[in-house]
Amino acid sequence: MHSVEVNDLAKSFGDVQAVRDVSFAVQPGEIFGLLGPNGAGKTTTIRMILDIFKPDAGTVRVFGGTLDMAGKRRIGYMPEERGLYKDEKLESTLIYLAALKGMDEPAARSRLSGWLEEFELTDHRNKKVQELSKGMQQKAQLIATLLHAPDLIIIDEPFSGLDPVSTRQVKRLLDEQRQAGKSILMSTHQMYQAEAL
Repeated sequence: MHSVEVNDLAKSFGDVQAVRDVSFAVQPGEIFGLLGPNGAGKTTTIRMILDIFKPDAGTVRVFGGTLDMAGKRRIGYMPEERGLYKDEKLESTLIYLAALKGMDEPAARSRLSGWLEEFELTDHRNKKVQELSKGMQQKAQLIATLLHAPDLIIIDEPFSGLDPVSTRQVKRLLDEQRQAGKSILMSTHQMYQAEAL
């Protein structure tokens, strides 16, 4: 069964056709690159998959059917516009976001320690998000995406703001997720990044 199946998707905003006749499928254990320049409709397509926007035409199936709350909890989404609470401490923010995905606090706290160590953020866990560098915030956003162990990972421009060392780390991490059988839908305008994965 495909994790995501999109058929003949279309979406317009007034006179602007953002998406036209888009079809693809993403399987477990696959990294799928949604490629195109800025303004090509990649984020709009993702938002239709996530049921944020309703398509004008076409169909979207996630985990074999219509996306419900149980399905939404199986998705980790990292938007291009970062969504962390800047005035809150990093650790409490990440635990709160995991709770929204159905994790209880002890499990989230336990799993979070390993992720903070992985991304060298342990010493920054009690800092406010706004006190972190852009690259650290990007890593924190990735932790928020993966902390609840989603089956489908959707990431929009995942390498924005990362230095070369962190970029390699994120690529390795995404490949590990793929090898674990997760489905990854990655939106990017950088062809070489998609080809590398």
